[in-house]
Amino acid sequence: MKKLFTVLVLLLAVTAMFFVAGCKKEEGAIKIAVVGPHTGDLASYGIPTIKAAELVVADWNANGGVLGRQIELVIEDDVCKPEVAANSAAKVVGEGVVAVIGHICSGATKSAMGIYNEANLPAISPSATNPALTQSGNYPNFFRTIAPDDAQAATDAEFIDKKLGLKTVAVLHDKQDYGKGFADFTVASLEGLGIEIVLYEGITANAVDYSAILTKIANTDAEGIVYGGYHPEASKLVQQMSQMGLDIPFISDDGVKDNTFIQVAGEYSEGVYASGPMDTSSNPMSQKATADHKSTYGEDPGAFFINGYAATIALLTAIENAGSTDGVAIMDALRSNYVDTPLGNISFDENGDAIGVGFAVYQVQNGVYVEL
Repeated sequence: MKKLFTVLVLLLAVTAMFFVAGCKKEEGAIKIAVVGPHTGDLASYGIPTIKAAELVVADWNANGGVLGRQIELVIEDDVCKPEVAANSAAKVVGEGVVAVIGHICSGATKSAMGIYNEANLPAISPSATNPALTQSGNYPNFFRTIAPDDAQAATDAEFIDKKLGLKTVAVLHDKQDYGKGFADFTVASLEGLGIEIVLYEGITANAVDYSAILTKIANTDAEGIVYGGYHPEASKLVQQMSQMGLDIPFISDDGVKDNTFIQVAGEYSEGVYASGPMDTSSNPMSQKATADHKSTYGEDPGAFFINGYAATIALLTAIENAGSTDGVAIMDALRSNYVDTPLGNISFDENGDAIGVGFAVYQVQNGVYVEL
């Protein structure tokens, strides 16, 4: 009987040890990755999201962090290139992050998303607008705080039709996931409105001279040019249009709606139209975020800063609501709760698209983008 009692005591002790070990709270910082172009021609799209995440995390850490733990950012540069993005994704997964803010460019995002999906890591982008990222069903772990390109294309097409009154347009793109995707959706939207596409063609990114394609457009009856792509090529296009006397409207996307485009294109940027996230400067949270950025970094925030700020708030709130750093629990929380952000009160649908965000059209007037 004594031996039996001893065995029972030992079994109870061992069981208690396993129970305590299983219930032991996770310790140390909660790591969140911020991945995007932080060097190179498109760094102006990625660096603002780093700053947005830094500001939000500083606020949360000052108030106890999330789940009683401090938050640590793991910054990784993908240069906006798909072949680099996959390596960046593998690297941050190896760092033990629980979620990702990024990537920035659609092609890079697509390259990385499968790696995150295998690791059950949610990723939330402030700027990757390719519709297939949410609509294909291939990336259930992907979320974004910006509307997709089919919505952006419809906004641009309606503006071209209702405000500019164009009947014929030429459509160019940079042959990349983002630029070509936007161009394809714009063509469909324009044709749906009865606008004729007189030329549809891809250009070579990083080329020096686009005069051949612009001459080709000049020999058509195009009343405007729609371009899908980023600001480096757009800057060259508008400069060469002006130099050859091709005086027709140039309309582009949120890859061009960036102050870097104005700085690089200079006087040639004047009058250019580009769509981008709707102006939220009247939102008190947006005003605070912008003021904090100016106070901390001594300058106005750059492209997608507000979307990056909203993404960081949404992610941290989801971790708090989930009560866990488990990826699936975080994803469920993102889809099932609304959260106040500088973009407004937003949530995410079953595909990962943000509910409550949209696009507007802007024009460069006196050296700044003005919402029309």
